[in-house]
Formats: sequence, structure tokens, C-alpha cells
Amino acid sequence: MLMRILIVVGIIAAALGVVIAAQPSTYRVTRNISIATPPDRVFALVDDYHKWDGWSPWAKADPNMKVAYSGPESGAGAGYAWSGNGEVGEGRMTTVAAEAGRSIQIQLEFIKPFRSSSVTRFSFVPQSGGTLVTWDMNGNANFMTKAFSLISSMDATVGPDFEKGLKQLKSLAESAR
Repeated sequence: MLMRILIVVGIIAAALGVVIAAQPSTYRVTRNISIATPPDRVFALVDDYHKWDGWSPWAKADPNMKVAYSGPESGAGAGYAWSGNGEVGEGRMTTVAAEAGRSIQIQLEFIKPFRSSSVTRFSFVPQSGGTLVTWDMNGNANFMTKAFSLISSMDATVGPDFEKGLKQLKSLAESAR
């Protein structure tokens, strides 16, 4: 009887492994918002990690979170590392490229609760009455990310945080006019 149970458990584990491995190997999360202020003003709030506390959806999630800045204050080479509770985890961001008033590309690396790496982009497009801001994250889904996607997609997990952050960015940018 014990052998039959072990065989059934083995078959279930193998089937689950196949289902997990068959999940998409990449993910993408994208959100945008219109902000009634010029692109250069909104860009400045995103380009300088010291200003993220004013709008980041994770900034107030852990009041005891430890933060460290590295490199220049803004632009390519600027860095931001954090270590906090289970809600914010541990990781770092490094600005790879910044085109004033137009776009920012960031290498995002999570260390805890699990290792993953993605590319995050912000674009700032002038539009009538302000700026269309797009926040986009792309990454490769490792086995753990694929397994997690069986419960909740990256879009469903991170998307609401992007929406919250963009609303807070809008509020901050528009109040600074």
C-alpha cells in the first residue's frame, strides 16, 4: 500500500513539474497614466531614487526598511538597494539608461523572498495638457516564478502596485505645479 501511495505522489509531482515547466518563459506588466504636468517634471521624480519615497507604492509598506543609495544622484549608474520585511523583501535597482524627459531603463534585481531579475522602463510622452507615463516591467520567468503563476500572474500581483504608484506619482507631480 505504501508503495502505491509513493507512486501516486510521484506521478502527481511529475505532472505538476510538467505543468509548471510549460508556463510562459517571460512575463510583462504594463500600466500607464496621464499626468497634467510637463514630461521633464514627472521624469525628475522618477529619475532620482531619493524622490521615490514620495510616490513609490512600496515606500511606506515597511517603516523599518533599510535603504542605501549608490552612484550618481540620478541618471545612468544611480543605484538604490533595500532590505525590509516580507512585503518588500530585499533587492536593488540600477539605472541603466536615462534620456532626460523621455525614458528611464532600470535593471531590477530581487534577492528575497526569491531571486529574480527584470528590466523596468518608464516612458514619458508629451500629450495635450501633460504627459502620458508608462511603467513597464519585463523579465524571464524562472521555475519559481512559473510555479507562482499557477496561483497568480505577475500582472495580477504587480499590476495593482504599479497602478497605485502611478496614482501617487500623478498626485505628487500635479501638486508640485
